[in-house]
Amino acid sequence: MASLYTQSDANRRKTWLLLSVFFIVIILIGYVFSYSMQDSSILYGAVIFSFIFSFISYWYSDKMVLAMSGARAVDHDSTRELYHVVENLCISAGLPVPKIYIIEDSAPNAFATGRDKDHAVIAVTTGLLQKLEKAELEGVIAHELSHIGNRDILLATLVTVLVGIIVLLADWFRRWSFFGGRRRSNNEEGGGQIALIITIAAVVLSILAPLFAYLMQFAISRKREFLADADGALLTRYPEGLARALEKISADQEPLEVANRATAHLYIASPFKEDSSRKNKIGWLAGLLMTHPPIEERIKRLRGMA
Repeated sequence: MASLYTQSDANRRKTWLLLSVFFIVIILIGYVFSYSMQDSSILYGAVIFSFIFSFISYWYSDKMVLAMSGARAVDHDSTRELYHVVENLCISAGLPVPKIYIIEDSAPNAFATGRDKDHAVIAVTTGLLQKLEKAELEGVIAHELSHIGNRDILLATLVTVLVGIIVLLADWFRRWSFFGGRRRSNNEEGGGQIALIITIAAVVLSILAPLFAYLMQFAISRKREFLADADGALLTRYPEGLARALEKISADQEPLEVANRATAHLYIASPFKEDSSRKNKIGWLAGLLMTHPPIEERIKRLRGMA
């Protein structure tokens, strides 16, 4: 039991550290670009826009995700068994019962979204309900409730927004440079070698920053999955249930039709079945580009917890 708490605490600390680095990177990029373009408003604009878009995402991200996923709301009478599983686990976790949505897709998968525990949503596919036993379904639901309890659903949204800001800043600077921005900046008074070095650094950042941002997003997503696995095992007191569910989900080779790259990190397992084959081909590099940790590693940890 102590090992479960130790793993959960360690993953939580590391994830918040990574999120802090995201904000620092945005400020750094804004500073370099503003110095290169001789316009301090760029730095302030980068920070302000990151907060504005985070605010918008806080209120409307769940609606957008559900619409993109084609999910429909269900009530107690239409899905009694699922509703009772969610309700019982919420009582154990001390959480309000979230809204429940169904995605009409035979591929087994699930995700949670929402801005907080009082406005949370759990969405599961019809394939998940058809292919999992009750103990396995409980493991999946406990995993998603752990995301809600740990505020992962909000964290995942904020990270997505921050990545978008970094990519937009980089794209904006590349376009500015292409249309002669660097030449005008270097000809201004106070340019010289320092200004040239800063400009070169800004160009390099505009190329590397988006890649770095995506790698950070994927790293946070993978760590949150390990944490939710650990907390879900604590909730059900039966890690084997979630381990068997992950085995079935990974063994099912049917891709989730409604999934896309923007929402893939929300699901309990990658909805793109080519991820596992790509990992086998290029090894550790594919691992850096995966939104989820390897299923084999998650199963191994769960069974070690038992």
